[in-house]
Amino acid sequence: MNAPAPAAPVFVGPEQTAAAGRGQISVLWSLGERTRDLDADVVRLAPGASIGEHTEEEFGVLLTVLTGAGVLRTRDATWQLTPGALAWLPAGTSRRVDAGDEGLVYTSAHRRRPAPGAGTPGGSEAGEPVCLLGRVCPACGGLAAERDARYCARCGTPLAD
Repeated sequence: MNAPAPAAPVFVGPEQTAAAGRGQISVLWSLGERTRDLDADVVRLAPGASIGEHTEEEFGVLLTVLTGAGVLRTRDATWQLTPGALAWLPAGTSRRVDAGDEGLVYTSAHRRRPAPGAGTPGGSEAGEPVCLLGRVCPACGGLAAERDARYCARCGTPLAD
């Protein structure tokens, strides 16, 4: 059996990573290559927006700040986020990200989670996605508790597919 051809490298310029975005929380870019072994996003939080506390139990996550400022909070510490700051959050770390007055743009990278049913006995689902941005309300920043939620329980805004 032949191995898949390697994917082409990706370059994302500042015209994309500095985009204004839509709503309080926007994913400006995501790594979309099907054969990737990494999940990566460029996330923009509008001034004062937050991604509520959440925990990735299975994978560590690497955050790198591109522009703006904010605060990263874990249960044990608080760090100021400024351009060039880098944070590695091991699996099991609960975290919250709050944007400052200028807003915040950062990258998030982690090992790719297998597709639901891939390599699991009986085709069961693989669990929660590493990135919870699809469950964050773009209007109010609320985090949906249910992974299949279609609307924000707090304000009724439709959530991303």
